[in-house]
Amino acid sequence: MAATPLSTPSTAARSTASPSTAAAMPGLSPQRIERALKLMVSDGRAAGVSAVVWQGGAERYFGAFGQSDVEARRPMTRDTLARIWSMTKPVASVALMRLWDEGRFRLDDPLSTYLPEFKSMRVAADERGGERPAQRPILVRDILRHTSGLTYDMEDSAADRAFRAAQPFEKSPDLASFSRAVAALPLRHEPGTAWHYGTSTDIVARLVEVLSGEPFDVHVRQRILQPLGMKETDWVQPADRRSRLAATYRFPAGEKPQREADMSFAFATGGAGLIAPMDDYLRFARMLLGEGALEGVRVLRPTTVRLMMTDQLDPALAPRHFMRSAGVGFGLGGSVRIAPALATEPPGVVGEFSWGGAASTLFWVDPANQLAVVFLVQKMPFDEQLHLELRRAIYG
Repeated sequence: MAATPLSTPSTAARSTASPSTAAAMPGLSPQRIERALKLMVSDGRAAGVSAVVWQGGAERYFGAFGQSDVEARRPMTRDTLARIWSMTKPVASVALMRLWDEGRFRLDDPLSTYLPEFKSMRVAADERGGERPAQRPILVRDILRHTSGLTYDMEDSAADRAFRAAQPFEKSPDLASFSRAVAALPLRHEPGTAWHYGTSTDIVARLVEVLSGEPFDVHVRQRILQPLGMKETDWVQPADRRSRLAATYRFPAGEKPQREADMSFAFATGGAGLIAPMDDYLRFARMLLGEGALEGVRVLRPTTVRLMMTDQLDPALAPRHFMRSAGVGFGLGGSVRIAPALATEPPGVVGEFSWGGAASTLFWVDPANQLAVVFLVQKMPFDEQLHLELRRAIYG
């Protein structure tokens, strides 16, 4: 369908929608979704947004509004490429769980069985830099559910400061050296005793390399992206696609949007880095919704997908970093809703599997309603308010 312009003070916005004649989820309103997306742009909170809703075996809504590149006056469209940041993590987790399906490892194997650098881990014991030996090894299960004790530098603990000083991302030329650099750092907590977001999924990627005998990116392309028809998803985009890459912006109060410098990665990893168009990631989400299969292509066993989408955290496990809702747990590669959402939380359904990316992207799969949603935007820092509004628009 032809794009429909939307006038705003600073952007030209466009939309296309794909209605379906099949029965939709009760209460699903394309008009309500469209209003929410338009408002994100017209209010000046995002340069461009797009969302697709797949439900009951058909596309129920697609809309794209605003600009993917303000300076170039390029509209947000269906084929816009976006940095999906941590939405790379579910892809990496699926890659590892494929190898589990093949019997290559056990979830409760010590990680050091395959990555010896993790054999004698130490835990940050105090804020003065003291360390003590870890009481138990990191298990493969721990790196899939972020209970390993590995960290980023998101806070100011002794372990975070050690990570910041070591600069493993900046100083490592490949996943193997990154894994060794991370293993040399103190853990933030004892393995298995807390949920803390960190480099666990980057180590998932290194484990995929070791178990498969192939570079991580090569393995993912051949075993996941190509079989699923995700033709334009990759860590590096060819020159003829780069004009379609959306720019990332910050929105300081009372100021014009500030364009972020484009970021490059030294190596392909599991924690971030994939660049994808809307329809590619929708295919990945539909595969999960289809319990591991899409259009005759099986990536995972149905029981494996159900395991990934089941909460893996002991109810007594605490603290849980920024994942503080009592109604949300974590599976193997993404968050899992385990109780109905409160009125103060973004709407969601028990059994939902989801994750987002640093530039405010989001996807979720809702098996109860046979629903898959992908939301693309390129806004820093992470803006959960956009997710709240989109979810309210979809669930009503």
